[in-house]
Amino acid sequence: MTHAATRPRPETSSAIAIASSVSRHFGDVTALHEIDLTIGRGEFVSIVGPSGCGKSTLLEIFAGLQDHDSGTVTIDDQPMSGPRTKTAVIFQESATLPWRTIRDNVAFALEMRGVGKKERRERADELLATVGLARFGDHYPTQLSGGMRQRVAIARCLSMEPDLILADEPFGALDEQTRLVMSYELLKIVEKLTCGVLFITHSIQEAVLLSDRVLVMSARPGRFIDEVPIDLPRPRSEDVLASPDAVALHERIWSTLRDEAKKTMSIEP
Repeated sequence: MTHAATRPRPETSSAIAIASSVSRHFGDVTALHEIDLTIGRGEFVSIVGPSGCGKSTLLEIFAGLQDHDSGTVTIDDQPMSGPRTKTAVIFQESATLPWRTIRDNVAFALEMRGVGKKERRERADELLATVGLARFGDHYPTQLSGGMRQRVAIARCLSMEPDLILADEPFGALDEQTRLVMSYELLKIVEKLTCGVLFITHSIQEAVLLSDRVLVMSARPGRFIDEVPIDLPRPRSEDVLASPDAVALHERIWSTLRDEAKKTMSIEP
């Protein structure tokens, strides 16, 4: 594959998040086994793996929502000590506040930081425009589709001005057509990001479209068994997935993931 002009893979010295030999156990079950992962500033890293392999557990460890049993985790050169204000998390469910308008949902993090009302409104409107919801600031979450609510969640995440975004299958609850559209919308946003991103997905297509690197995780106990650099040119458009390079990347990831998925089906009760 010809190496295209992409964002350079960051060195450890420019890392925003590092996990070294991280393991996690739940009773007799080993969820994660000696995980090593570095996420660079400005780098988009996706993890794919079979169900129950520990992807979400790892994300929650980086978010400070779970402990790890061994190894070390550092965020912005500091040992992990719990949730931090510069880490934004996007879950599968958008978790919008139904009694607040879309604008006020986006502005919530700014409000918590003591930002004035005028500045909050201006910043929220800018972010709504970024995610294609400029006309919906006065609407309420119940008036929006699932895909639109997830865009609100992304805008709210960006309002935190994070240096690290953790996304746990953010489009998993959407129908296939909406999911594809949302992937393309997120692609436009990704091209402008300067923070590190860890993205959990079951969709190889999403991972190839969005990422600088894709890590393939094994069946439980979770460990990384392949690291795939996504050497596709940036800025990317949605038609990049039809390119021979993208097809080859998809096939490489799937050939590894397919075997792990079969193992999962045989080990689950």
